[in-house]
Amino acid sequence: MSVFVVIPCYRVSAHICNVIREIGSEVDAIVVVDDCCPENSGALVEKTCSDKRVRVIYHEINQGVGGAVLTGYHAAIDAGADIIVKIDGDGQMDSGLIPSFIEPIRSGDADYTKGNRFYDLEEIKVMPRSRLFGNAVLSLMTKLSSGYWDLFDPTNGYTAIHAAVARHLPFRKISRSYFFEADMLFRLNTLGAVVIDVPMSAKYGDEISNLKIPKVFGEFFVKHMRNFIKRIFYNYYLRDMSLASIELPLGLVLIVGGVSFGG
Repeated sequence: MSVFVVIPCYRVSAHICNVIREIGSEVDAIVVVDDCCPENSGALVEKTCSDKRVRVIYHEINQGVGGAVLTGYHAAIDAGADIIVKIDGDGQMDSGLIPSFIEPIRSGDADYTKGNRFYDLEEIKVMPRSRLFGNAVLSLMTKLSSGYWDLFDPTNGYTAIHAAVARHLPFRKISRSYFFEADMLFRLNTLGAVVIDVPMSAKYGDEISNLKIPKVFGEFFVKHMRNFIKRIFYNYYLRDMSLASIELPLGLVLIVGGVSFGG
């Protein structure tokens, strides 16, 4: 199965070349998406990188990390990829873990794999407390909206997807912002895709994260609630009906009635 790596680039000129250099031979092609980077990361890659697997795509207008990834998905699918891995260009993700991400897909055990930095309790100690708390809150909201209750670390952008599943994604509807990873899980659930976590370590150097959880919390909360309602409607009323389809509205009525009566 051919493996493509997609790397969205925005303000990563100090790290992108090293990231590409460390990608192993198990990868057949590398798609670098310059998301209208003010540091001209794409041009830097074309000028200094001699790896023949690399192809650079440019966005004339910044589309956000989600938009850059989806552009890479399109290019990889069109080029005949079987598995598409997405890593960041800031050096936080160990490319040596790529085999761990693609093996469950190759073996048929998963359609989509994602990183989880919370498996090893000792590793969690190196994570800044603000990120730790933010990820815990976002993980709870993502479980609710996506239906994948056994997953954690939803903002982790280290992922791999089977191209056959990626083809069925509603590309025009998926969020282009930092909500991309969480929205992907919601979309994958509606497709019935099998998703698993892959343990990984967190790497923190001199890179600067563009995701500020306090600033996006309100936006994420609204979008998670929207996706939760959609998921319930799609899975319990539109596509199928079960005993839960009756229990959900009945339970809601009883809760509201009981609280009102008790009050």
